[in-house]
Amino acid sequence: MLVTSKELLLKAQAGGYAVGAFNVENMEMIQAVLEAAEELQSPVIMQTTPSTVKYAGLDYYLAIAKAAAERVSVPVVMHLDHGNSFDLAMQALRTGYTSIMIDGSHETFEDNIALSKAVTDACHPSNVPVEAELGKVGGKEDDLDGGDDNPYTNPLEAKEFVERTGIDSLAVGIGTAHGVYKGEPKLQFDILSQIKNIVDIPLVLHGTSGVPDESVKECIKRGICKVNYATDLRIAFTKGVNEVFAENVNTIDPKKYSAVGRKEVKKYVMDKMKVCGSVGKA
Repeated sequence: MLVTSKELLLKAQAGGYAVGAFNVENMEMIQAVLEAAEELQSPVIMQTTPSTVKYAGLDYYLAIAKAAAERVSVPVVMHLDHGNSFDLAMQALRTGYTSIMIDGSHETFEDNIALSKAVTDACHPSNVPVEAELGKVGGKEDDLDGGDDNPYTNPLEAKEFVERTGIDSLAVGIGTAHGVYKGEPKLQFDILSQIKNIVDIPLVLHGTSGVPDESVKECIKRGICKVNYATDLRIAFTKGVNEVFAENVNTIDPKKYSAVGRKEVKKYVMDKMKVCGSVGKA
């Protein structure tokens, strides 16, 4: 069934592991993520970005997610990833999403606080938790452009930000980026540790596709409780589809190639759940 992310992330924080958050684009990706979660008995977060929502609608994705979640025994969260406006956050809340991210990281510090607090104040009466971002996750994915200026989260600002907004989890900038990396990312583990020492809510790592597994594990040791994966799921799905067409370019049944794409996504998700340490934590 669908649950909120708050209890899942607090449990992960107490247990020293993380919950994988996987961006889903279609029915097959949703099926793959939940099949992986059920098989490994792992809690799981599925999420959609504004551009994905624009493609089909919040209600479409939530309906598929709810139908899929009813078939498994593990806790499932449907999360708005990188909500880019107060209005979209409220639409997701009213539609029934069980976790909301508002991304005001492109605003000034004070404007980011104001926006994040407004969303938090609106969501908390419905017991829906809110994630916000401070610092910038670089790179570009979908319509998200993290830019390259001042990407790192200031620990002291993070403490003030959390206290003034009342958010439930915080996405931090420590050197990750959206999209495909040109080289191995250089993560600032010391900044993460400094934030963890003075911020008591679950921390979130964005832009994890392409980050070495050992680096992700180190981040989890230093306080990350939610790990986002997006680009690599798309790559996995497309890889499966391409394999079918490589064998038979005249394949016309979408079920044939989509099933192989689904299989590749499931394999990838299972691997990352093991990296996160969430296996058996449902």
